[in-house]
Amino acid sequence: QVQLLESGGGLVQTGGSLRLTCAASTRTYSVYAMAWFRQAPGKEREFVSAITSSGSIIRYADSVKGRFTISRDSAKNTAYLQMNSLKPEDTAVYFCAARRAWTITEVDGEYDYWGQGTQVTVSS
Repeated sequence: QVQLLESGGGLVQTGGSLRLTCAASTRTYSVYAMAWFRQAPGKEREFVSAITSSGSIIRYADSVKGRFTISRDSAKNTAYLQMNSLKPEDTAVYFCAARRAWTITEVDGEYDYWGQGTQVTVSS
């Protein structure tokens, strides 16, 4: 069983930055691919970014390419999402997810573990 705890959300103005952190409670963190998803009010949950267990493969949604950066620190069992140039349309609850696999996917149903989410609000 893996527990994920997100932090770092908050209220920021358009153009601002936030860094989300996802701490994983597992001794085998290095074998998990990690991802970030988000869900805005009245909308379905959508893929944001994912990183393989080795960190060698990274994928982003087109809507965040060039603005968001995913990374991981296996020594700290932690994944990060650096979000720059934030826009009001980035407002959502952001979720961290993990799957015990060598590959990454944009399909939320293929992730085994989820955090409780952290709210990100971007004001215009």
